Amino acid sequence: MSHTLRVDIVSAEAEIFSGDAQLVVATGEMGELGIAPRHAPLITRLKPGHVDVVLANGERQQFWVSGGILEVQPQVVTVLADTAARGPTRCRPARGQTAPADRSSPQPYPQPTATGQSDRRNRWRRCCG
Repeated sequence: MSHTLRVDIVSAEAEIFSGDAQLVVATGEMGELGIAPRHAPLITRLKPGHVDVVLANGERQQFWVSGGILEVQPQVVTVLADTAARGPTRCRPARGQTAPADRSSPQPYPQPTATGQSDRRNRWRRCCG
């Protein structure tokens, strides 16, 4: 039994990522999805935000998508994004802020704010939108 799944992240412009992973985390239409090998098949729309991929060696990579479709098969996950980019290294700091010194590792999941909205959405708008 395999402990990895194939992940393909594709935008209209190019293939962004293709490789083996232990876990994929994305924000679907109905909320957060954690996809591991042998996950039940599904198709959902993606909300703008990040897609986290935990590679077979344990390294975590982050990709930003502006929306799209997520298809899950037992051993394959395909993200068809409207637009996509590799994680934080592509983002620019918000006006008046300086870039963090270490941008190689993604930040932990943001905590919801008092209004119930995730800071991630606001970060996406400031950064890539």
